[in-house]
Amino acid sequence: MEIDVNGVRHTVDAEPERTLLTLLRDELDLTGTKYGCGEGQCGACTVLIDGAPARSCQTRAGAMGGHKITTIEGLAQHDALTHEPILHPVQEAFLDAESMQCGYCTPGMIMSGVALLNKNLNPDDAAIMQAMQGNVCRCGTYPRIVAAVRRAAKYMPRVVA
Repeated sequence: MEIDVNGVRHTVDAEPERTLLTLLRDELDLTGTKYGCGEGQCGACTVLIDGAPARSCQTRAGAMGGHKITTIEGLAQHDALTHEPILHPVQEAFLDAESMQCGYCTPGMIMSGVALLNKNLNPDDAAIMQAMQGNVCRCGTYPRIVAAVRRAAKYMPRVVA
């Protein structure tokens, strides 16, 4: 099967009923997307499919043909001269706002934040909380997560995930 992940076309030998999460982690070695609950409730496995947030633990890999998948690894760009990574504004804002403690939920939180800001460049706190509702942070850094998304909104017009 062929799958487009982070702008790269991959040919993988995987059963169609396999989850997108296991394909990303086990076949493509993209381990930034985390396994959390396995039931689509915690948001740790959130990726973007055609720009929309999706739970990769509940998404069948066989249904991904023709779709563009973006993982946390696909958000950063690389400087043309130095090849150093340039973080996406949401990634940068999460660092600046110290939005993570253990960091396990962070990739899914960032992906949900990117999806929101790609649709709404000026969300209020209620819109941010609604967009992040499906992402669980066991450490409870929700106020800092909201602050990070709000901060990233200032820089989003220059970036498209």
